[in-house]
Amino acid sequence: MKRALLSVSDKTGIVDFAKELVALGWELISTGGTHKTLEQAGIPVIGVSDITGFPECLDGRVKTLHPAIHGGLLAIRSNEEHMKQLDEQHIDPIDMVVVNLYPFKQTILKDGVTRAEAIENIDIGGPTMIRAAAKNYQDVAVIVDPKDYAAVLDELKENGEVSLETKFRLSTKVFMHTAHYDSLIAAYMKEQAGMDVFTDTFTMTFEKVQDMRYGENPHQKAAFYREIGNTKGMLTNAKQLHGKELSFNNINDTNGALELLKEFEEPTVVACKHANPCGVGSAETISEAYLKAYNSDPVSIFGGIIVANREVDKKMAEEIAKIFVEIVVAPSFSADALAVLTQKKNIRVMELPDILTKQPKTAVDLKKVSGGLLVQELDSTLFDEANWNVVTKKAPTPAEMEDMKFAFKMVKHTKSNGIAIAKNKQSVGIGPGQVNRIWACEQAIDHGTNHLGADVVKGASLASDAFFPFPDCVEACAKAGITAIIQPGGSVKDEESIAACDKYGIAMVFVGMRHFKH
Repeated sequence: MKRALLSVSDKTGIVDFAKELVALGWELISTGGTHKTLEQAGIPVIGVSDITGFPECLDGRVKTLHPAIHGGLLAIRSNEEHMKQLDEQHIDPIDMVVVNLYPFKQTILKDGVTRAEAIENIDIGGPTMIRAAAKNYQDVAVIVDPKDYAAVLDELKENGEVSLETKFRLSTKVFMHTAHYDSLIAAYMKEQAGMDVFTDTFTMTFEKVQDMRYGENPHQKAAFYREIGNTKGMLTNAKQLHGKELSFNNINDTNGALELLKEFEEPTVVACKHANPCGVGSAETISEAYLKAYNSDPVSIFGGIIVANREVDKKMAEEIAKIFVEIVVAPSFSADALAVLTQKKNIRVMELPDILTKQPKTAVDLKKVSGGLLVQELDSTLFDEANWNVVTKKAPTPAEMEDMKFAFKMVKHTKSNGIAIAKNKQSVGIGPGQVNRIWACEQAIDHGTNHLGADVVKGASLASDAFFPFPDCVEACAKAGITAIIQPGGSVKDEESIAACDKYGIAMVFVGMRHFKH
């Protein structure tokens, strides 16, 4: 008679599965809560203690860690010596293991969970059994996912056994499952111990949110995964209220827009295209902020992404509806706003509560490179105003100071080399991703001057994500009428840029912090 050991925390479908196994002539072994569940369902089941001859002890910490269990799992059936030893020790083979592990993830995600409670939910016997069964997959079928019950039953009914191919696939899922489980435990323990992020080995685990239609380009496969933990305010927590499914590029671009939005507390709208901001506006109301963002670049916002940090009202929705945009994300939408936006078939409307919540300090930034991984702390600081240094004869006015801060927030989230120009809490020009700084500067100025008007650029403030290696950017600013510049400083030619600012009556502030974004 074939024997199966069943011990599951997630009891989804286990009773029906067990009934089918019994009907097929299998003998069932079980432990603890699973044993009780099967008994209550009237299913014949043998307790593990009856197999081991040893009672469960230590509050259930020890029950399956016994040669009578692991011998039955690990014996190679084609190995005569193995089978002889089983016979000598009166151990019967176990042909199937159905186990899923203590709910460690669900435990650590509970509010107020204690370390003791978390550690008590670290499974020991379960991983040991499924790894043993997976190692001996030629002879033992092992199931950790209830979604596999149906396929296994189909094979048993059709062929009387589980195919070797299926058993190998199931064993592979075991090692993926235990790797995920152990990574969660390691991450939790590492945080509890206050260990440095950059340990000698680096392991993270993620869970799939969805498959993508394709990646950055149609010939690339892709999927979207979420981190395990508190992801309030993150894109993985957004609820799609309307529109077609998100693409790889939609998610990447929206994430870039959200990271910039989180720099602002006042009502603000960020428009984004290809992960670069193309329009940013802050105002007393969210609809006014949207008009500022839109008017700063009516061309680039077309087909872009809009994120807002206040509820979208009907007035803002009506303005958005005038153009084609891919996505609108906000903490909420009024009923009137939804009625307007949902008239457009393909626009994605995403609700993201806690939209201003920033990533935890323990979060890291990852960049995959060929054959390796770059890991760094998040660039979570904008600047320390105590370290601001006015390096020119002319000091910025209070209005220029506000515009400089606004522009520096924008340039922090613009691809390097990056330049951002702001005036009256509105983006005036953005120059992203150029291979030299003067091109980025000229691009930002050109946009403002030729698309918004020279008068708009005059009196504006400009931010650079890194220092000026030459005074050419200052000269371009002077020609356009820009009156204040904020930059990190630190070039060997700082004095030349300072002298150029003094020559043209431009205020310049060094903040001592750069924001490269590659």
